[in-house]
Amino acid sequence: MTPLIATHAFAALTSLLLGGWQLFLSPKGTQVHRIVGRVWVALMLYVSISSFWITELRPGHFSLLHILSVVTITTVSLGVIQARRGRIRSHLGNMRGSWIGLCFAFVFAVAVPVRHIPQFIVTEPAGAAAAAAVVVITTALIIRAGRLIARVPAVESVRA
Repeated sequence: MTPLIATHAFAALTSLLLGGWQLFLSPKGTQVHRIVGRVWVALMLYVSISSFWITELRPGHFSLLHILSVVTITTVSLGVIQARRGRIRSHLGNMRGSWIGLCFAFVFAVAVPVRHIPQFIVTEPAGAAAAAAVVVITTALIIRAGRLIARVPAVESVRA
Protein backbone atom coordinates (compact mmCIF):
# COMPACT_ATOMS: atom_id res chain seq x y z
CA MET A 1 0.00 0.00 0.00
CA THR A 2 1.44 3.37 -1.01
CA PRO A 3 1.66 6.29 1.45
CA LEU A 4 -0.96 8.13 -0.63
CA ILE A 5 -3.44 5.27 -0.38
CA ALA A 6 -2.69 4.78 3.33
CA THR A 7 -3.26 8.47 4.16
CA HIS A 8 -6.32 8.57 1.89
CA ALA A 9 -7.83 5.56 3.69
CA PHE A 10 -6.91 6.95 7.12
CA ALA A 11 -8.50 10.33 6.34
CA ALA A 12 -11.58 8.66 4.85
CA LEU A 13 -12.13 6.38 7.84
CA THR A 14 -11.57 9.22 10.30
CA SER A 15 -14.03 11.35 8.26
CA LEU A 16 -16.55 8.55 8.39
CA LEU A 17 -16.45 8.44 12.19
CA LEU A 18 -16.24 12.22 12.68
CA GLY A 19 -19.12 12.76 10.26
CA GLY A 20 -21.28 10.28 12.12
CA TRP A 21 -20.46 12.02 15.39
CA GLN A 22 -21.24 15.41 13.86
CA LEU A 23 -24.58 14.29 12.46
CA PHE A 24 -25.87 12.20 15.34
CA LEU A 25 -24.10 13.18 18.57
CA SER A 26 -22.63 16.66 18.27
CA PRO A 27 -24.60 19.53 19.78
CA LYS A 28 -25.37 21.58 16.66
CA GLY A 29 -24.31 25.21 16.42
CA THR A 30 -21.81 24.99 19.26
CA GLN A 31 -18.16 25.91 19.05
CA VAL A 32 -17.27 22.22 19.40
CA HIS A 33 -19.44 21.41 16.38
CA ARG A 34 -17.70 24.15 14.39
CA ILE A 35 -14.17 23.07 15.39
CA VAL A 36 -14.75 19.38 14.69
CA GLY A 37 -16.60 20.35 11.51
CA ARG A 38 -13.57 22.26 10.23
CA VAL A 39 -11.39 19.20 10.76
CA TRP A 40 -14.00 17.05 9.02
CA VAL A 41 -14.13 19.44 6.05
CA ALA A 42 -10.32 19.41 5.73
CA LEU A 43 -10.27 15.60 5.84
CA MET A 44 -13.09 15.29 3.31
CA LEU A 45 -11.35 17.66 0.92
CA TYR A 46 -8.08 15.74 1.33
CA VAL A 47 -9.86 12.45 0.61
CA SER A 48 -11.60 13.89 -2.46
CA ILE A 49 -8.56 15.64 -3.91
CA SER A 50 -6.13 12.79 -3.19
CA SER A 51 -8.43 10.37 -5.01
CA PHE A 52 -7.44 11.91 -8.35
CA TRP A 53 -3.97 10.35 -7.95
CA ILE A 54 -5.43 6.92 -7.14
CA THR A 55 -6.35 5.04 -10.30
CA GLU A 56 -5.85 1.38 -9.43
CA LEU A 57 -9.38 0.31 -10.40
CA ARG A 58 -8.76 1.43 -13.99
CA PRO A 59 -4.97 1.90 -14.23
CA GLY A 60 -4.18 5.32 -15.61
CA HIS A 61 -7.86 6.29 -15.86
CA PHE A 62 -10.50 7.70 -13.58
CA SER A 63 -13.34 5.51 -12.32
CA LEU A 64 -16.92 6.33 -11.40
CA LEU A 65 -15.74 6.98 -7.83
CA HIS A 66 -13.95 10.08 -9.09
CA ILE A 67 -17.34 11.59 -9.94
CA LEU A 68 -18.14 11.23 -6.23
CA SER A 69 -14.94 13.16 -5.47
CA VAL A 70 -16.04 16.09 -7.65
CA VAL A 71 -19.51 16.02 -6.09
CA THR A 72 -18.00 15.88 -2.58
CA ILE A 73 -15.68 18.84 -3.20
CA THR A 74 -18.71 20.79 -4.39
CA THR A 75 -21.15 19.79 -1.64
CA VAL A 76 -18.66 20.20 1.22
CA SER A 77 -17.68 23.65 -0.10
CA LEU A 78 -21.32 24.65 -0.50
CA GLY A 79 -22.05 23.35 3.00
CA VAL A 80 -19.38 25.62 4.46
CA ILE A 81 -20.65 28.61 2.47
CA GLN A 82 -24.24 27.95 3.54
CA ALA A 83 -23.26 27.66 7.21
CA ARG A 84 -21.43 30.99 7.00
CA ARG A 85 -24.52 32.57 5.45
CA GLY A 86 -26.74 31.17 8.19
CA ARG A 87 -28.61 28.83 5.84
CA ILE A 88 -28.49 25.91 8.22
CA ARG A 89 -31.01 23.67 6.45
CA SER A 90 -28.97 23.87 3.23
CA HIS A 91 -25.75 23.40 5.23
CA LEU A 92 -27.18 20.26 6.81
CA GLY A 93 -28.31 18.88 3.46
CA ASN A 94 -24.91 19.38 1.85
CA MET A 95 -22.98 17.92 4.76
CA ARG A 96 -25.37 15.01 5.26
CA GLY A 97 -25.21 14.22 1.55
CA SER A 98 -21.42 14.34 1.61
CA TRP A 99 -21.30 11.95 4.56
CA ILE A 100 -23.78 9.57 2.92
CA GLY A 101 -21.61 9.59 -0.22
CA LEU A 102 -18.62 8.72 1.97
CA CYS A 103 -20.61 5.83 3.46
CA PHE A 104 -21.29 4.47 -0.04
CA ALA A 105 -17.60 4.84 -0.98
CA PHE A 106 -16.68 2.98 2.22
CA VAL A 107 -19.01 0.09 1.39
CA PHE A 108 -17.53 -0.09 -2.10
CA ALA A 109 -13.98 0.04 -0.68
CA VAL A 110 -14.56 -2.90 1.66
CA ALA A 111 -16.98 -4.94 -0.46
CA VAL A 112 -14.69 -5.43 -3.45
CA PRO A 113 -12.21 -8.14 -2.44
CA VAL A 114 -9.36 -6.88 -4.66
CA ARG A 115 -9.35 -3.40 -3.10
CA HIS A 116 -6.64 -2.46 -0.61
CA ILE A 117 -8.71 -2.49 2.60
CA PRO A 118 -10.05 -6.06 2.24
CA GLN A 119 -6.60 -7.26 1.15
CA PHE A 120 -5.00 -5.54 4.14
CA ILE A 121 -7.52 -7.12 6.53
CA VAL A 122 -6.93 -10.60 5.08
CA THR A 123 -3.14 -10.46 4.71
CA GLU A 124 -2.30 -8.44 7.83
CA PRO A 125 -5.14 -8.74 10.36
CA ALA A 126 -3.01 -7.45 13.26
CA GLY A 127 -1.93 -4.44 11.21
CA ALA A 128 -5.52 -3.81 10.16
CA ALA A 129 -6.67 -3.99 13.78
CA ALA A 130 -3.91 -1.59 14.81
CA ALA A 131 -4.86 0.79 11.97
CA ALA A 132 -8.52 0.66 13.03
CA ALA A 133 -7.51 1.43 16.61
CA VAL A 134 -5.46 4.41 15.41
CA VAL A 135 -8.46 5.73 13.45
CA VAL A 136 -10.76 5.39 16.47
CA ILE A 137 -8.22 6.99 18.82
CA THR A 138 -7.55 9.83 16.37
CA THR A 139 -11.27 10.49 16.03
CA ALA A 140 -11.70 10.55 19.81
CA LEU A 141 -8.71 12.89 20.17
CA ILE A 142 -10.10 15.30 17.56
CA ILE A 143 -13.43 15.44 19.38
CA ARG A 144 -11.68 15.85 22.73
CA ALA A 145 -9.44 18.61 21.36
CA GLY A 146 -12.52 20.35 19.96
CA ARG A 147 -14.13 20.25 23.39
CA LEU A 148 -10.98 21.58 25.08
CA ILE A 149 -10.51 24.38 22.55
CA ALA A 150 -14.16 25.36 22.85
CA ARG A 151 -13.69 25.90 26.59
CA VAL A 152 -10.81 28.32 26.09
CA PRO A 153 -12.22 31.84 26.12
CA ALA A 154 -11.39 33.99 23.13
CA VAL A 155 -8.57 36.47 23.71
CA GLU A 156 -9.96 39.97 23.66
CA SER A 157 -8.04 42.60 21.81
CA VAL A 158 -6.43 45.18 24.05
CA ARG A 159 -6.71 48.81 23.01
CA ALA A 160 -3.71 50.96 23.74
